[in-house]
Amino acid sequence: MLYDTIIRLLEKRNFKVIKEIFENMNEADIADLFGNFHDNDDVDKKDFPILFRLLPKDAAADVFAYMDTDMQEMLINSFTDKELAEIIDDLFIDDTVDIVEEMPANVVSRILKTADSETRKQINQILKYPKDSAGSIMTTEYVYLNKNMTVSEAIAKIRQVGVVKETVYTLYVTENRRLIGVLSVLDILTADDDDLIEDIMETNVITVDTLEDRELVAKQFEKYDFLALPVVDKENRIVGIVTFDDAMDVMREENTEDFSHMAGMAPIEDSYFKTSVFSHARNRIAWLLVLMLSATLTGAIITKYESAFAAVPLLVSFIPMLTGTGGNCGSQTSTMIIRGMSLGEIKLKDFFKVAFKEFRIALIVSVILALVNGIRIYVTYAYVSPGMIDSPAKLAVTVSLAIISTVIMSKLIGCMLPMLAKRLHLDPALMAAPLISTIVDTCTTLVFFNIAMLIFDIHAM
Repeated sequence: MLYDTIIRLLEKRNFKVIKEIFENMNEADIADLFGNFHDNDDVDKKDFPILFRLLPKDAAADVFAYMDTDMQEMLINSFTDKELAEIIDDLFIDDTVDIVEEMPANVVSRILKTADSETRKQINQILKYPKDSAGSIMTTEYVYLNKNMTVSEAIAKIRQVGVVKETVYTLYVTENRRLIGVLSVLDILTADDDDLIEDIMETNVITVDTLEDRELVAKQFEKYDFLALPVVDKENRIVGIVTFDDAMDVMREENTEDFSHMAGMAPIEDSYFKTSVFSHARNRIAWLLVLMLSATLTGAIITKYESAFAAVPLLVSFIPMLTGTGGNCGSQTSTMIIRGMSLGEIKLKDFFKVAFKEFRIALIVSVILALVNGIRIYVTYAYVSPGMIDSPAKLAVTVSLAIISTVIMSKLIGCMLPMLAKRLHLDPALMAAPLISTIVDTCTTLVFFNIAMLIFDIHAM
């Protein structure tokens, strides 16, 4: 195993061989290897900076960008000002901003003090934008061309400045800083040397505003298969670009947040193991308290209809099956609706269209479930265990009608609540399985006992 090999070489202080190994590795794989060293308590943390200094100079910044915050902070504290300046100079601006946002104040001060004036200006420019905006995830490092350039002049400029830009696959044409066109490197390479940029550029440019929500920006990449997306101000002046890798980071973070909400938890900022036990408990307890207290309504309903299960005690045994079925149906529907809204397939204007479709689905599903359960109940209490109830047919009808009502009700609740949350500018994922199950449990119990009292002609006390 490579990890064990590096450990042995490190113990022997055979730095030459370690350096040769690093030269043949991908930067992301090196960062993963460093993560193993960092998480292993048996490894002397003093060796961590030594390993980093063995990296090839042109790979060090990329490896540093792939590392998590804890490793980056440890290395920054071990760097000399010169080493820190070299790393910052080689990092792309958006990666530097990500690091600045995660670091404690004393580390941030050192980074800004070490960076050159132009880098500080770019960092501060990005930091001024709201956290969830396009401006906060953009980079100011892109290649721009003049419309009057020839293809050969454009290639010469790309060779000159492209090496320090985050991407050269997409090129932007500006006039007085205003974005007037876009083209790809492929357009450049397949054109004649004397062709003007103005003649081969695409003028129908899709852009995003600096204050656009970053989740919507990420969806643009999915829709148009972009590698980069220009960010412009209100006067259509290009101020930066969002690259594909940053859009993927946003989608991962948003998905993590949605999964947390759907599980009834507050999202966590760090990884599972790096989040303390207290933080995990704090993120989960609020929803658990809300759901627990709201679930007491079900108990109150059962108490209110005590006369029903006093007359027919067997009714109580069907409550778990009914509430479980309702919760499952509601969860299925809410998951589909939340996913559809996330992908842009379902919009708020489709509210009644979605509700009607779920109603028809619920009718089919509920009738099948009711028939199967009704036959099972009748056969069980009429032939398998006769005498447990005077009228097995009434019990079968009661439970079947309750199932139909529960499935229809739960599917309508499951589709309506996420859309109502969106209308109120809340995260639709908040209206997911835990909350819907709690609401459905209460409604199911209420409907079930009302149907039972009607069919068995039971009067409330």
